[in-house]
Amino acid sequence: MQEQFVRTALLLGEEGIDKLSRSKVAVFGIGGVGGFTVEALARSGVGYFLLVDNDKVALSNLNRQIIATLDTVGRYKTQVMKERILSINPQAAVETRECFFLPENADEFDFSSYSYVVDAVDTVTAKLELVVRAKEAGVPVISSMGAGNKLDPTRFEVTDIYQTSVCPLARVMRRELKARGIQDLKVVYSREEAQKPEKSLMTEEDSASRRRSIPGSVSFVPSVAGLIAAGEVIRDLIKKV
Repeated sequence: MQEQFVRTALLLGEEGIDKLSRSKVAVFGIGGVGGFTVEALARSGVGYFLLVDNDKVALSNLNRQIIATLDTVGRYKTQVMKERILSINPQAAVETRECFFLPENADEFDFSSYSYVVDAVDTVTAKLELVVRAKEAGVPVISSMGAGNKLDPTRFEVTDIYQTSVCPLARVMRRELKARGIQDLKVVYSREEAQKPEKSLMTEEDSASRRRSIPGSVSFVPSVAGLIAAGEVIRDLIKKV
């Protein structure tokens, strides 16, 4: 066993660490939630990763994303995250895909090869396709609901999508998953009512380019959602040990 995982083995056991080292986790979306999920999984000893995102680190990411520093601005998030993983565990295998997951390119991903799927993407279309593909492949999946415009990290819960309330994204997901015959989905979601962002701070360029409301976010909310998701992944992966 590698020395950096000895403290973890005291809680998970050597067999658990061995199971994690042989597990391949696919994380879709390496942002405020997904970045912290990957960080925790790497520090827990997960040995194989697929990282999927087409975004590059931007200055606006500095307030909340673990991969965002002035030195990484302009670089693909997947590549920066890969370097962090390998600086923690040089023996890890990391595959990156610089693209956004969509129904149009879903066939390019072999879901049956993953031990676990983490959905940390923003769009409903992508989230639905991820869940459907994972369910069809019989692969466990956890999905993050809305973390934007929230200020209370203690309001996050892990539950089934059909037990959620308050969250508008979860409401849409419930309706669309039901229409697709999906009977269950583990999610991380917040029961906190969304805050109203300061619209005066949104520039005209932002408004024109995004054509939608830009959610506010802080360092201590999406990070908690990501760490909670990672904890669920770890517990589920070693459950069969």
